[in-house]
Amino acid sequence: MRPTVHDIANEAGVSLATVDRVLNGRPGVRRQTVEKVEGAVRRLGYVRDVAAANLAKRRVYPLVFIVPAGPNSFMRNLEREIRAASERSPVERTMIRIETVPPFDPQAIVAALSRLDPETVAGVAVVATDTAEVRAAAERFIEAGVPLVTLVSDLPGSRRSHFCGIDNRAAGRTAAGLIGRFAAGQAGKVLVVAGSLTLSDHIDRASGFADVLASEFPDLEIMGPVETNDDGAMVRKAVAGALEHQPDIVAIYNLGAGNRGLIEALSGREGHQPRVVAHELTAHSHQALKNGLFDAIINQDCGHEVRSAIRVLKARADGLDPVKAQERIRIDVFMKDNLP
Repeated sequence: MRPTVHDIANEAGVSLATVDRVLNGRPGVRRQTVEKVEGAVRRLGYVRDVAAANLAKRRVYPLVFIVPAGPNSFMRNLEREIRAASERSPVERTMIRIETVPPFDPQAIVAALSRLDPETVAGVAVVATDTAEVRAAAERFIEAGVPLVTLVSDLPGSRRSHFCGIDNRAAGRTAAGLIGRFAAGQAGKVLVVAGSLTLSDHIDRASGFADVLASEFPDLEIMGPVETNDDGAMVRKAVAGALEHQPDIVAIYNLGAGNRGLIEALSGREGHQPRVVAHELTAHSHQALKNGLFDAIINQDCGHEVRSAIRVLKARADGLDPVKAQERIRIDVFMKDNLP
């Protein structure tokens, strides 16, 4: 059995109150007594349960989430999940603040991080663009001992504490496998639409997609990725123009957001419709899947990601490691027949 504070008190020949003062670094204990308690701790192999101690002290964890602003439906769903978590703060002993920044703006992320005082936060979660300046700003917190997790999109070049998101390379590979099967027997182009290749999740999805398409479906040729900043109007224009000038497009993979623009470009189109795989199950993509305009949606559970970020940040703040199996974010694939 694990040794307890009672065992330490018996071993050192002191009271429980004295053990508590020594373990918590409070004054009023003679040096000789401190050495007795510390010696008992070493001999017994006592490991302090920091999380339990913080629970007993009702420690509150101030957490900051930095997320992109704008009309991106997935990001708004993510923000709603963060706000829902904030409403649970009295139970979870958190104090959550949300900072919104313009999308695809690394300087805005840097500015938001720079405004935070590492002395006043227990952890930071950020949807990051993978640039040198963002990595440097993140390192400031990590070096100060403040846990920082990346949410949805990672900073692979940074010494991050944890990434709360799906395996995006695997997601891209999954999309390629789906499109290859949907377009079985056809030869032609696959239009790939991205938000921005400064986002590691978009880079990884594009890379995984290209790997599988090249190795398993050589009759399908990638066109793009076309960057659209996840803007619906830009997606609509890019897709409509490509379909007009490239009649051999047999499929479309939208690895970012802007699905409303994709739906507009495809709606009412006469003749052969390309097979479509997109990301994130929102109200618009749900309806497009139900109507047969989309063939499959690859989804990540943003509620799970937010809950995971909170658990990881609290654990790291207590000097503990997260439970890897619990924090694994799964890749969901939805088609018309298994819509929730």
